[in-house]
Amino acid sequence: MSVRPLLSAVWTILLLGTPLALYGQADPVVSLEVVRMEAEPQALEVQVGSSVPLSVAAFDEDGNRVDAPMRFAFPRARVWVEDGQVHGLEVGEHQVVATLVLPPDAQVEPLAVEVPVQVLWPPVETVEVEVDPGRLFQGATLRHRATALHGDGSLRPYVSARWSSSDPEVATVNRAGDVTAHRPGEVVITAEVEGVTEGVEHRVEPFPAERLELNEAPEEVRTGDVVEFGVRGISQDGGTVDGLPVSWSFTYEAPEEFETVSGPGQVGADGRFVADHPGRFTILAQAGPVSARHVLDVQPRDVIQEFQVEGRGRVTHERTSDFWPWEGPDGRDYAITGTWNADGWAYIWDITDPANLVKTDSIQVDARTVNDVKVSPEGRYAVMTREGASDRVNGLVILDLANPAHPVIAAEHDDDLTGGVHNTWPEEDYLYALSGGEKYVIIDVSDIYNPVNVGEYNHPNSRIHDVMVVDGIAYSAEWNNGIVVVDVGHGGWGGSPENPVLITNYVTPGGNTHTVLPYYQESTGRFLVFASDEVMSRPAMALPGNFDQERFDPATGQGGRPMQTSGYVHIVDFSDLENPKKIAKYHVPEYGTHNMWIEDDVLYQAYFESGVRVVDISGELKGNLYTQGREIAVFKPFDPGGFFPNAPFTWSAMTYKGRVLFSDGNSGLWSARLVPRDPPVS
Repeated sequence: MSVRPLLSAVWTILLLGTPLALYGQADPVVSLEVVRMEAEPQALEVQVGSSVPLSVAAFDEDGNRVDAPMRFAFPRARVWVEDGQVHGLEVGEHQVVATLVLPPDAQVEPLAVEVPVQVLWPPVETVEVEVDPGRLFQGATLRHRATALHGDGSLRPYVSARWSSSDPEVATVNRAGDVTAHRPGEVVITAEVEGVTEGVEHRVEPFPAERLELNEAPEEVRTGDVVEFGVRGISQDGGTVDGLPVSWSFTYEAPEEFETVSGPGQVGADGRFVADHPGRFTILAQAGPVSARHVLDVQPRDVIQEFQVEGRGRVTHERTSDFWPWEGPDGRDYAITGTWNADGWAYIWDITDPANLVKTDSIQVDARTVNDVKVSPEGRYAVMTREGASDRVNGLVILDLANPAHPVIAAEHDDDLTGGVHNTWPEEDYLYALSGGEKYVIIDVSDIYNPVNVGEYNHPNSRIHDVMVVDGIAYSAEWNNGIVVVDVGHGGWGGSPENPVLITNYVTPGGNTHTVLPYYQESTGRFLVFASDEVMSRPAMALPGNFDQERFDPATGQGGRPMQTSGYVHIVDFSDLENPKKIAKYHVPEYGTHNMWIEDDVLYQAYFESGVRVVDISGELKGNLYTQGREIAVFKPFDPGGFFPNAPFTWSAMTYKGRVLFSDGNSGLWSARLVPRDPPVS
């Protein structure tokens, strides 16, 4: 256990989607009296499906206990904290963080206590063995599978049973449960998990069939056609043999067949210097007749890593839009992808295996475009936005993710959302949905089958494109009005979901603010907002943009030119929420930005035609990060069979469980990873 100021850790947890549970009704002012915190116990062990008590006490300098309000942060998919109990959800080593709640005007960081939590499996009480269809004849192999159950009937996943045979001369079994019979006789095959066993009896008989015959099947099919083969065993006298265990396999034989040129660095009126290129710099300060200088040697940043593609969910018959990954209640990983101008389709993918992204379902709604798809932090529901519906009502569609591979529609909600919903942001019980590009509506989705509007925010003389909520504060991208910051539950400015209150408005240069992403930079203690432009053209550039997005027509020779964009990322310091200040940018000339993600001081930026770009944003930031050697990796998803061939158009990028996932408008969903750098050689 450790106790330290932990505001930075709490912000990091928030951005990773971990809940903050508030306990204690005392006035936050009393928290200023606290000098130490203690947890009892200091570390926890809890079984999956069970709970153990946890109490955290706060003390003043005289050792007296103080009734101070606290927030508990925890990884919601792994543990849950409620009413003084820690509930085990997922096996592993996790952490609960209790943080003091301070008054909004406090000038100190809150104390916090970290409690390690080890979640263990409950003991196995029952083992069940399932046998593939067929009988165990001499010379045949029959697959056995073992499942293990806990006392409450819940399943132990990823079981590795120990298999044994009562008579290896009759039949043997390998570690995968494949049983091969060697001679006639009786045998018991046993599976053992954590000392619990279950056996299956077999009577091995001589193999009765003389040959096998496949049922009649077509000789030619197309890719995607399903052929169901049948087989029967034929005995020596020509009769049919039942109960033969059959294994299937195949073999395969392929047919032949710079915006501006950057200077070497810059220094501002505040004395903050940054170098764009390596070399020796002499920094000079002068005031009247006096001066001072400092010689600075600048080395290359050297942060490049290999970007390795692992798998794809290929979509080339229509254009892919947004995506969102989540972990299902079955422990597997999933993603949902939307489509642009493609008759309202969204696709569900099983992405558990990074090298094998499998489409499990598709959902069509009344829309031209499903521009945005998102999943609630706890994986309870997903949201599909609707634009261009046939009845012009639009609105959004909420999916119940109880069965993540095959979601069902829980509700279609269009109350005050008739102008087209371009984007959303789901919280646990509230959903923030853009309405007609004018405002965002706040919807109570505690019951996803009965969503109810409870509030809205419409900034004066503004159009909106994106909204994200962190710790009760909504940050929205509002084109000419830049970044709009609103209290929707933080309370420091008197706001709530039912009564949003404006905090501040920061106008970014260019008036094209499209996406916002708040991020607490732990290394500097700064709270930053990254805001990307969206410019679907290239104004005032020698290579102009175009809006021709039709597929190539060989009859006319027209079409086939993908869209060309511009724009960049503005980096604004919001450490003082009421007085933001732009400090840097990330600008790749000739291309345009779209959605982004940040994890561990690394920016994952979808940069349309310029692919996905991975950028080091650690430390103080100033100038254009693009010219400073901060790019870690760049990958452009070329696909010769894409909707537009060999035309990257990267829409969104996000990290998930050590992977880099990104969607590309012309080629679908991609899974990749950054290859760790080799340690330096001494």
